[in-house]
Amino acid sequence: MYDLTLERGRIKVNLKAFSVGKDLCVIISGGDIPHIGSVTLSIPRPSLSNSNERSATTSVLNLLGHKDDEVARYVSHTLSSKLNKNVVVTCGIHVDNITAEEIDVVIDILKELTDIVIEKIQKLFL
Repeated sequence: MYDLTLERGRIKVNLKAFSVGKDLCVIISGGDIPHIGSVTLSIPRPSLSNSNERSATTSVLNLLGHKDDEVARYVSHTLSSKLNKNVVVTCGIHVDNITAEEIDVVIDILKELTDIVIEKIQKLFL
């Protein structure tokens, strides 16, 4: 299991990733009120534009009024494509009165955490 946290200013995001057999389950939480805002499932497949590359098909379930789906989809799709695994992500980050700049910080943090997970898992198989 990987339990990773990054914090910048008042933005704090935690990502937990653990194996379920050959699959990967990820829980992303953070901010003032962690919750379940969105759930995604990504299944790896050959890219539709280049069969030598891998992509993923991603399905999203989003709770009414939540905006966690975009970052959950990014994390799920990226991990599935890069690691060739079925991936489920649950994501819930709430920061009171978040600014547009802080939303960008959340996105940057999640991109960095995703890269860290990919690197760690790929090292296991080298």
